[in-house]
Amino acid sequence: MKVVSAIKRVPESIKNHFEQQFNQVEFVFCHGIKEAEPYLSEADIFVTYGEDLNPERIEKARQLKWIMVLSAGMDKMPFREIHKRNILVTNVRGIHAQPMAEYAISMLLQVSRKAKTLIEQEKKHVWNRRPVMNEVSGKTMVILGTGAISQETARLAQAFRMKTIGVSRSGENKAHFDETYRVDQLNHVLPRADFIVAALPSTKETQYLLKSEHFRAMPEHAVFLNMGRGDLVSTDVIMEAVRDRYIEHAVLDVFEEEPLPEDHPLWNEEHVTVTPHISGISPFYMPRAFDRFEENLHIYLEGKEEELHNKIDPKRGY
Repeated sequence: MKVVSAIKRVPESIKNHFEQQFNQVEFVFCHGIKEAEPYLSEADIFVTYGEDLNPERIEKARQLKWIMVLSAGMDKMPFREIHKRNILVTNVRGIHAQPMAEYAISMLLQVSRKAKTLIEQEKKHVWNRRPVMNEVSGKTMVILGTGAISQETARLAQAFRMKTIGVSRSGENKAHFDETYRVDQLNHVLPRADFIVAALPSTKETQYLLKSEHFRAMPEHAVFLNMGRGDLVSTDVIMEAVRDRYIEHAVLDVFEEEPLPEDHPLWNEEHVTVTPHISGISPFYMPRAFDRFEENLHIYLEGKEEELHNKIDPKRGY
């Protein structure tokens, strides 16, 4: 059995660990897809971030039985070809929970405590105590999505005594949410939100889910934060919401177009905070991702494919 990895900069300690733990498996660790491509035809298992796969590469990988995606985002995967070939797909859903939840809380605190204003004042050596400070404690947070990332965000929010409301396709109760609702009940909960945090994947159901009417339904003091996918809401809708003051502020880590162009108007909006898709970055990301792969590889080698963690349905894309 051959495992081909296209993950760049895998530490030697991780490579050595896998080679020692699985002596019945041949590992080929490559620095990116260009280096990995000659080995695709021999790969039984392919380890990737997902963005480097296309229909042509799936066609080349004639022996491929399982794709391990070291990412949670699956929106660029060629699922039609994967489904035709009946190739297993798993990902590392859940390992982003800690850094992304910390990002969400940190950014909401920065907006509430006027960090941008204070930094500008510091640069100009201005002693001004007039910026209006706020508190996050006791507020209501509506989180779009109720998966692992959202649950950890809700847990941290509850530490600030926030009321947590989750919105998902099913509306099922999940840990750390005081209330949960279905997506079709969104307009019912948005008027109650002080903070709206989006942590949704990109699927047919979520693409451009949020419209102008949703931002109009939010309180004027609300802060919207998107750390899921940029196609949840169009840039024009965001611009309208902050310029017409439907909401107080938008924190954006994901965008329709990435990287965000240098001349994009979002950079200059006073009531927008732009971060370069970094909410999930952590020094522990790669070790955690390969830990998930190791767990699944043990299961796979035991012939228990049905027990693999984080299996993805190619027909749904998640």
